[in-house]
Amino acid sequence: MSTTTVLGVEGEERNDLSKEESRQVRRRSLRLLGSLLHPLRMRLLLTAIVVVVSTAAQVAGPALIAFGIDNGLPALLKQDWLPLAAAGVAYLFTGVIGAALIAWYTVLSARISQAILLDLRKRVFLHTQKLSLEFHESYTSGRIISRQTSDLDSIRELLDSGINQLVQGFLYMLFIAVALFSIDGVSGLVLLGSLVPLYFLTRWFQKRSQALFRISRVASAKVIVHFVETMTGIRAVKAFRKEKRNEKEFGGLVEEYRDVNARVIQLFGIFDPGLVMIGNVTVGVVLLVGGFRVADGALPIGVLLAVLLYTRRFFDPMEEMAMFYNSYQSAAAALEKISGVLEEEPSVPDPVKPVDLWSAEGHVRFDGVTFAYKKDRVILPEFTLDIPAGQTVALVGSTGAGKSTLAKLISRFYDPSEGRVTLDGVDLRDLHPKDLRRAIVMVTQEAYLFSGSVADNIALGKPDASREEIVRAAKAVGAHEFVEGLPDGYDTDVNKRGGRVSAGQRQLISFARAFLADPAVLILDEATSSLDIPSERLVQEALQTLLSDRTAVIIAHRLSTVAIADRVLVMEHGRVVEDGTPDDLIAGTGRFAQLHAAWRDSLV
Repeated sequence: MSTTTVLGVEGEERNDLSKEESRQVRRRSLRLLGSLLHPLRMRLLLTAIVVVVSTAAQVAGPALIAFGIDNGLPALLKQDWLPLAAAGVAYLFTGVIGAALIAWYTVLSARISQAILLDLRKRVFLHTQKLSLEFHESYTSGRIISRQTSDLDSIRELLDSGINQLVQGFLYMLFIAVALFSIDGVSGLVLLGSLVPLYFLTRWFQKRSQALFRISRVASAKVIVHFVETMTGIRAVKAFRKEKRNEKEFGGLVEEYRDVNARVIQLFGIFDPGLVMIGNVTVGVVLLVGGFRVADGALPIGVLLAVLLYTRRFFDPMEEMAMFYNSYQSAAAALEKISGVLEEEPSVPDPVKPVDLWSAEGHVRFDGVTFAYKKDRVILPEFTLDIPAGQTVALVGSTGAGKSTLAKLISRFYDPSEGRVTLDGVDLRDLHPKDLRRAIVMVTQEAYLFSGSVADNIALGKPDASREEIVRAAKAVGAHEFVEGLPDGYDTDVNKRGGRVSAGQRQLISFARAFLADPAVLILDEATSSLDIPSERLVQEALQTLLSDRTAVIIAHRLSTVAIADRVLVMEHGRVVEDGTPDDLIAGTGRFAQLHAAWRDSLV
């Protein structure tokens, strides 16, 4: 497993990352963020200009009030109303312009955030779909769902409100500080002095909240994962009466999540009042110092009013910016996890120079193949096998003998650790993906039906198939009769209550898919295990048609399915221990003969 995998999958929800690992994670997140922002750079520039102008317009208000009081009122006493009117019109104009530009900024920033989220959602979906089976077998479904739901929601919250709060708040405070120093340097120095306790309070909050927010994200992910896995495996939960244990486990996770959030709230319970206290003390000092200066005639009364307004407003964005830090920590942790998934590389990569195989015959060969899921667990040691085109081969053996692994290698869900698997002489690693998926189809024990009609699910084998072709495929595998009996026939929605189908019926639909796909190589991995005896007999007849003129590999524990094979391979510990026709092996004294005798006795 690569370094990326270790950091992206195993390390993403640990809180004990080393400094070097943390730096790598941050660099990875920044690369992702940069790639999301780069296409939007012109929009970002326009948005920046709008927010700067709108903030300047808002900050101009107190200065205009000071001008109106100190210049407009004395002039008005002399019957000169122009300065006061000019100040009033200017105040009204800046207010209208500021409001209009803020509205425009809100729209622009919302469009940018939605564009980023759209790009990110598509990337996560397309990339996880492209990743190899190895990733999906090690990365739980709950964690994948968490990436697309809670993690992306955290980023959405940051983009929709957090960034606005930060940008507007920072510019607002900057422009206020500039305006304050411009109209009264002494009050500006008082404000500057307040930044010292403000800095220490913010640093204290930052250090303690950073770890807590990361723990909160992990706790949230654990709750989601446990919930999804429980609901996904609800049949096992019911069958083994696991409700009480789940209640205890889930309760513990929820308690952990609550405790972390309580600690976060405690932090804000200290930080927010601290901000209010610093702001009030600063306003009080400005008023005290300014009041004495007004009394001495060193400061106009209008300027005092303006500096008080500026000082009060300076601290207004601080609480919102503190909430931004909350959103930022959650979004940063989420971005780290998402970037970890997007950094994953498929363990079964597409070929650099793919070889086209327009018309496959179905000749499959294993040349000195060694395969191990982990280095210390070899499944297939030095495996060599030749399956001629058009031959039906049955794989028989105990659980863990390597039968399903063999099927996954033929389907190229995995690549050999050593050696090669070829189709018509072409290494599967060099074969063009479209030709590989067209030539080789696997039907597994878990027949999955997607949302949509029965016809849509059968048409997965050939998306452009006509209704006549779909019906013909269903008839070929014996599914037509039960499909016609559904409420809306082939148009029945498989997810609606009246249109639900049994496990055996789902398997028949998957057979119809395979028949419609018409592959050169068909792999049946325990594909008849969900069928009852009458259905299995019906499918046995259909398999005669389905398997004719194509290479077939059948993995089955039911020896009745093996009877239709041309050749039987008995596997033990990743090796073929018996190889022959069903009749020859039954007549012998080997492992298959023993299995067949035990199966025959069970029917008596």
